[in-house]
Amino acid sequence: MSPAHNPHERPNSGVDEEEEAVMLDPSDAAEEIIDDGDAVMDSGSDDDEAGGEGEDEIMQELQLENDSSAYFDKYKDSIFTIAQHPVHPHIIATGGSEGEDAGGIGYIFDSTPTDDATPVLPASYQVPPTEPQERKGLEPLFTLEGHTDSINALTFTLPAGQFLISGGLDGKLRTYVAAPKQQSRSWSFLGEAQEVEEINWLAACPNPAFPNTFALGANDGSVWVYTVSTDASAPLQIVQSYFLHTESCTAGAWTSDGKLLATVSEDGSLYVWDVFGEASAAGFTQDGGQTVVGLTNHDQRFAVEGGLYSVAIEPATGAFVVVGGAGGALKVVGLPRLGSAASAAGGKAKGGKQAAVKPSLGQSGQILADLQAQTDGIETLAFAPPPLTLLAAGSVDGSIALFDSAHRFAVRRLIKEAHEEFSVVKVEFVKNARSGGWLLTSCGMDGVVRRWDTRGGTGMANSGFVKEWRGHRGDGEGGGVLGFVQGNGERIVTAGDDGVSLVFEAPIA
Repeated sequence: MSPAHNPHERPNSGVDEEEEAVMLDPSDAAEEIIDDGDAVMDSGSDDDEAGGEGEDEIMQELQLENDSSAYFDKYKDSIFTIAQHPVHPHIIATGGSEGEDAGGIGYIFDSTPTDDATPVLPASYQVPPTEPQERKGLEPLFTLEGHTDSINALTFTLPAGQFLISGGLDGKLRTYVAAPKQQSRSWSFLGEAQEVEEINWLAACPNPAFPNTFALGANDGSVWVYTVSTDASAPLQIVQSYFLHTESCTAGAWTSDGKLLATVSEDGSLYVWDVFGEASAAGFTQDGGQTVVGLTNHDQRFAVEGGLYSVAIEPATGAFVVVGGAGGALKVVGLPRLGSAASAAGGKAKGGKQAAVKPSLGQSGQILADLQAQTDGIETLAFAPPPLTLLAAGSVDGSIALFDSAHRFAVRRLIKEAHEEFSVVKVEFVKNARSGGWLLTSCGMDGVVRRWDTRGGTGMANSGFVKEWRGHRGDGEGGGVLGFVQGNGERIVTAGDDGVSLVFEAPIA
């Protein structure tokens, strides 16, 4: 705005100030100054008054627009991460910050609304005292303490959620154990370890042969795999550690059988690790037996200027991995097939001998597709549950792209401005038999959670928009949704940059 215009300036303001001072009587001038000052303090010009009233109306509308059925607001600063118990999905863990230059903090709470599922108003959204007061927020079951910097990652171990792991920007790894026969409502601290400066992410391993195992990626590029035991003297035991990434390790994902781990880095590299030695036994490894796939930006076909930030593995067979990076780049890379316990079981069910499924190298390490449908970094990737073959990619440019892996990764739909001009933070398909696997949930820095039906046509007219849930502050930094969990899709719990976790009821028809 130009500073030349002053709404309180009189029509003859072009007269030299010195001449004006001579023309005015001193008493009149004093009186005029007082009146003008009162006017400024009051509300300004008519235009300003109209604008102020409009802003108040808009602010009140935003405060009242809250679709949540419950809320948790014990944080003093942002909530950076959220995790859901695999057996008791109403048990939620969140982690974040106590404030600038303060330690990290986290909470475990029961997300079940304590009242009927009607909109609520957290304290940060409270309307004037003359209006009905907000209902009481959810209370913590347990507080996660001991981190000297923000809690940046959380995961419950698989298959039963016996342990909760927290990772912090202080590099600490802390583990908590659930009391037996308490429905995961009672927790206690078990132990901690530290091998790195900062932890970027945590991912629980789904391999049934190695329960309570998880991986982490660090800011120095290292990747670590731990297993947790109830032995208080050494609860966190290192299974593997890898050091091939040269810059921060930004994301990681396990194959659905938990046999391979794929990680990506800001240096533009992808490595797929043979954590438990099955690929090595089949003769499929490289780099001294550590990896089954290793690609870096030295291969110009794979190079992504600006680095890689997301990764997902095809869930049905684990035949390929997709990585997303800067500038909207997506690369699809083949993986070996190590055999499937499900396939072996199927053979036995048909009455034949239970024969081992022969491993196949297939197109391992080959770049199967090079895609770019969006204009900015790919922050999040998600596959639809089998037998569907859709891949969703969420971008910093606010769009969501849907690719069909069964048809050479053709773009089935590009939802531009899915979260307006704000970054898409997370996309995840609903895993519920009644939904058919078509429903996709997304959240963004606009502070909104949205759901999409991914069937049907293309273009904005057929974006597939189903519903949205509001309640966070929105408008970018400080008000976005930094994550969510949704279980079977019928209840969504968020992690808000505004320090509030909201519970949304999302029944599936």
